[in-house]
Amino acid sequence: MYKVNSFLNFIFYISVVILIIINLFPGSLLGFFIYKDLNMQPNLINNPFGTTINHFIGFFCVSILGLFLYLKKDKFKNLVFVLIFLSIILEILQLLVPNRSFEIYDLSANFIGVLFAFILVKIYKFLTNHE
Repeated sequence: MYKVNSFLNFIFYISVVILIIINLFPGSLLGFFIYKDLNMQPNLINNPFGTTINHFIGFFCVSILGLFLYLKKDKFKNLVFVLIFLSIILEILQLLVPNRSFEIYDLSANFIGVLFAFILVKIYKFLTNHE
């Protein structure tokens, strides 16, 4: 079990690094890998919000993994604050990166991704503690 937990921790930290790189890279790495074009932002899911959904998906996936890993540890609440802080900082730093821009919708999607993951993990925690 220790090896599995260590591996999942490694995946979580690598995911955070990848999320940082994707958010701060001058252009679209996803667009490059999918379309071979750094200027094209793909929609991971067709929706009326455009590429903002990509921010939600990224932060939700990273948050859900991290929150489940730290579910029974004292650092659980700290991780929630770190993920929210990271979502804010990454969006603000995009002001400094060429071909990137600060967008309030993206910031909202980052925050909602973390918040939604937190709510799901809290529901899971509540249901498993009261069975």
